[in-house]
Amino acid sequence: MTYAIIETGGKQIRVEPGRFYDIELLPVQADEKVTIDTVLLLQHDGEVTIGQPRVSGATVEGTVLRHFRDRKVLVYKMKPKKKTRKKRGHRQEVTRLFIDSISLNGAVFTASAATDGSPAVDDTPAQEAETVAE
Repeated sequence: MTYAIIETGGKQIRVEPGRFYDIELLPVQADEKVTIDTVLLLQHDGEVTIGQPRVSGATVEGTVLRHFRDRKVLVYKMKPKKKTRKKRGHRQEVTRLFIDSISLNGAVFTASAATDGSPAVDDTPAQEAETVAE
């Protein structure tokens, strides 16, 4: 299993190829490719590469699926016995990013390469049960 820890939007996120993640708003349009080069850690087939602070030559490529606003977070402040109450809400702008591949020094690790290569569905035909019609 291949994964990387990247930094985007002031947060560190563990990402895998073939999955999508909700991150802070990126200044790109939907259906555009994005390359993130702030890779802090990379793991592939048991080999762990740790950056100091970044892994040199490592990039994560993804496609922006859409932009939207996250769930509302309510902030309620109250001072007891003072009749002071404030209720505010906040909705964060979010980008949904699909991770296409993770690469290290030219070697590309994609979602299909991350699996073990066995087919998801057995391709052998099922034997049909014989029915006797009388």
